Amino acid sequence: MKPRTIVLALWILWAAAIVLPAQEKQPPPQPAAPFEISPATGKIKIDGVLDEGAWKNCQAIKLPTEWTPGDNTPAPVDTDCLVAYDRANIYIAFRCLDPEPQKIRAHLMDRDVIDTFIQDDNVSVWLDTFNDQRRAFEFRVNPLGVQADAVFSEQDGFEDFSWDAIWSSAAKITASGFDVEIAIPFHQLRFKRSPGKQTWGFSVERSWPRQDRHRMESHPRDRNSNCLLCQCNKISGLIDITPGNNLEFDPTLTVQRSDSREDFPVGDMKTGKIKAEPGLTAKWGVTPNLILNAAVNPDFSQIEADAAQLDVNTRYALYYPEKRPFFLEGADFFLTPVEAVFTRTVADPIWGAKMTGKVGKNALGFFVAQDRINNLIIPSNQGSEDASLDENVLGGVFRYRRDIGNSSTLGLLYTGRSGGDYYNHVGGIDGFFRLGKNDTIRFQYLHSQTRYPEETAEAFGQKTDAFPGDALYAEYQHQTRNWIIFGSYNDMGSGFRSDAGFLNRVDTRMLDFQLNYTFWGKPGGWFNRVFFWLRAYRIGDHDGRLTDSRVALGGTYEGPLQSSASVVGRLNREYYAGTLYNVDDVYAEIYLKPLNGLRCGIYVNPANAVDYANVRPARRLLFGPYLEASLGRHLNLNLSQDLERLASGGFRTYTANLVQAKLIYNFNVRAFARAILQFRAVNRDPERYSFPVERVSRGLFTQLLLSYKLNAKTVLFLGYSGQLLGSQDIDLTRSGRTFFLKLGYALGI
Repeated sequence: MKPRTIVLALWILWAAAIVLPAQEKQPPPQPAAPFEISPATGKIKIDGVLDEGAWKNCQAIKLPTEWTPGDNTPAPVDTDCLVAYDRANIYIAFRCLDPEPQKIRAHLMDRDVIDTFIQDDNVSVWLDTFNDQRRAFEFRVNPLGVQADAVFSEQDGFEDFSWDAIWSSAAKITASGFDVEIAIPFHQLRFKRSPGKQTWGFSVERSWPRQDRHRMESHPRDRNSNCLLCQCNKISGLIDITPGNNLEFDPTLTVQRSDSREDFPVGDMKTGKIKAEPGLTAKWGVTPNLILNAAVNPDFSQIEADAAQLDVNTRYALYYPEKRPFFLEGADFFLTPVEAVFTRTVADPIWGAKMTGKVGKNALGFFVAQDRINNLIIPSNQGSEDASLDENVLGGVFRYRRDIGNSSTLGLLYTGRSGGDYYNHVGGIDGFFRLGKNDTIRFQYLHSQTRYPEETAEAFGQKTDAFPGDALYAEYQHQTRNWIIFGSYNDMGSGFRSDAGFLNRVDTRMLDFQLNYTFWGKPGGWFNRVFFWLRAYRIGDHDGRLTDSRVALGGTYEGPLQSSASVVGRLNREYYAGTLYNVDDVYAEIYLKPLNGLRCGIYVNPANAVDYANVRPARRLLFGPYLEASLGRHLNLNLSQDLERLASGGFRTYTANLVQAKLIYNFNVRAFARAILQFRAVNRDPERYSFPVERVSRGLFTQLLLSYKLNAKTVLFLGYSGQLLGSQDIDLTRSGRTFFLKLGYALGI
């Protein structure tokens, strides 16, 4: 059946969704209660056992309300939170009762592995330390004491689990549930220095995953409000606390040896030299709210391989997320609607410095780094190309944002990179305005000036002289309990470049409209949430030519067994190489967590497509199963596959297969051993190509790692990675390998 026929059939079925129950109007919830906390009356030992006398005399906070899947319904299990503090720490404890403690879900894992973490029972604490309802620190713990921490940005809706603090936690599973103790040093937080009492925004939550993932909080949630931190509790009574000196030194040592086979596949493996590179990163709290990070010969490498992606029939550069700690510190300060800051463009820096923080209503951040290599994305309307200039480049970013009213902001952004005959400078203004509890407006304008070296410009068909460019983005969103209405306009001039960001397409004008309606289920019903959405967009170039369009209608079901099923039908058009193609497609996926420690899913995507290499219409099929299994408390297995098949005229052009496996054995909350394998195979029919291609190409990447983390920044990594390549005539043969040792130590003052 053709994709267009399937799409039209789906639209008819979705039109029949009126059989779902009518949605009852919900009264607004009661305001969150405030709490007064007092100093601890004695010492507290963080061991997961709530036997200290100090816990008997401190503020107790109930978690009486379930906000999902229930809508401010009574919590199905009892949870008490206890809060106290001294001059050094704020202490939080949880007593989590469970009628069936044998069903508690708890597994060992590395810190911040959030997709796995949220499958376990866990508790979390949110601290809005400036009490301005804009940003909060988040700390989570599971019943075995595994940590996760994050920074939440209200304006951007961004929960950043790459942020790391050094704090203590311990947990114990008991005959009646589990207990948790947490100590968060004040010097790991940012807040106002004040001689009097401080008031912070405060929220505590418990996640209780069984047939459904029940989430209970210390306050109600209003589904008619799109501001989360506005609904939190307040804690007051914090006296004589200071952020401390906040001076930290993180020396590192990286030792590695890389071997390569120069005459592949018959040459000998050449043993590389052992290289030892010391480095130092320092963090200084210039003020309680401004943090300066500086690094000399820093270890900016990452110890986990990127998830591989299929790139056989693509037009644009692939996106890989940032994972390096130096750049992840305060990353939310640099978020803007146009991704003008993407720190993975910094590849091999000699040194770097960074400052982020907030003074009163003013938030600011900057970073600067000198890089040994200049990696570029050269974008256009029809595709993007990668370029690399083998010369030092100096890059920097400056960000300023001013709070306006209760929850709106205006901001300035500058990014710049220069070296030799090259430069790229970008500057502009952006804003976010909250119009009541349901409506927001966001905008950004940027102007760029760019010059490429003459050789690079000629090689990629770019202007040999300096050239300007402009970008404009504007959006409006209305969100209530049932409705989300969204509209945006995005204009990327043909000359606009943002080389410090991720920009793989320009010369576009895009109008985008989305409409979403949500049906909420009732406790014990056959669904927790069902929502439908309509999306329509149009992209044209600056000559007025239509280059892309879409009209899509989709639906998602969420129900028992923590299941989720989505189907979307899309009528698409795409302009390429002088022709406007119909590229309609259907996308369907289903995920569920049927058992403790098991998550599985599958997606399928049949589509009309374009064979970009041979410039002709095609049919494409994408297919991918996924499995994550925790085998006992210590062993975790992840398996996934992405299969892509492209055909035209009834004949197969290629089949690409990508299989990824990750096996992790967790010795305890601090140490694990991990093996990653990524196998990629592409089988082509050379007769279907207008140019010579290999019939078969294969590659196997492996990485073995032993990790020990005393805390988030005192670490030891010992590992190996290797690459094997093969083809129709060549078996998989090792092409290169690397052995590495990395040591890091956090010294705080």
